Order: sequence, then C-alpha cells, then structure tokens
Amino acid sequence: MYDKLFTFLNKYFKKATLFRVLFNISPMYKRSCGKIIFASEDLHVVKIKIPLSYKNRNYVGSIFGGSLFAATDPIYMIQLMQILGKDFVVWDKKTNIKFKRPAYEDAFATFEFSTTEMEEILKKVKEENEMDYTKILHITDKNGTIFAELDKTLYIATKAYYKQKRSLKR
Repeated sequence: MYDKLFTFLNKYFKKATLFRVLFNISPMYKRSCGKIIFASEDLHVVKIKIPLSYKNRNYVGSIFGGSLFAATDPIYMIQLMQILGKDFVVWDKKTNIKFKRPAYEDAFATFEFSTTEMEEILKKVKEENEMDYTKILHITDKNGTIFAELDKTLYIATKAYYKQKRSLKR
C-alpha cells in the first residue's frame, strides 16, 4: 500500500518530502513516537527525533527503550530500498541494541549511507547476488551523548536472485 501511494505521489512531490511526510503520518511509525525531521534529496541522510513525552515515558521517567528501538527500526531498510530502487530486495535481518544511559530528554539519530558505502553494496551484490550489510547507529541527545547503540544487519539482494532463491525453497 505505502509503495503504491509513494509511487503515485512521487509524480507531484520530491522523494525526500514524501519519505519524511509519509513516515510521519504512518500509523505504524507514529506509535513509536519518532519523527523524521530531515531527509536529504538523495535520501542518503535521514534524521529523526524521538521526543520525551507522556506517550513514551517509562516507569522511571526516561524514554521507554522499546520506543527508542521502534523509532529507529524501519528507517535503514526503507531508506535503502528507495536509494537502490525496484531491482533490489532489502530486508531487516537482525538488530542488537545496547542501552548506554537513560534518555531523560529528547533523543536523535542520523541514518546515513555514504557514496563509498553505496558503491561497496552495489559491487558486492553485483558479484554475489546477495549480501548482509551491518550499520552502526547511535541514539543521542542534542549534544551527541549516546543513549543507545544499535548494530543493524540488512539483507540486500537483486530482485531476480531473491525470487529464484525463494522458488527453490518451496
């Protein structure tokens, strides 16, 4: 549903605007309390804010860890899907989260893919048809103090290879 809506609206609006707005109005993302505050034109950089509010405050007054995780969970996958395009499959495969200190104030995270990373991903997928790629993400306060560190593993494959691989498993 989101993909079809995105494709239709992309005729009238920039991809970065759609990425930000559609994420922010999506019920699944809204419940995380996260909000995309910036998306670069090429979608290589996305920034989110997780405000401390009554909706995500836990028993001791800090941001609930599940909210920190949920607000970061879908970004890399959908960001990479939009960057790579329709000829690729991207799935979240695994995430580890290590909480460093309680978030008693608004939290922030920056999701970034450099040109070098994108070249590396495309080269490896071209050579091997699929790969796992791990990104490190820090959830911080506005000054960069780390609340949590995540390492997120994404599965990336060509769509043709992925379809062939799935048909063999049936």
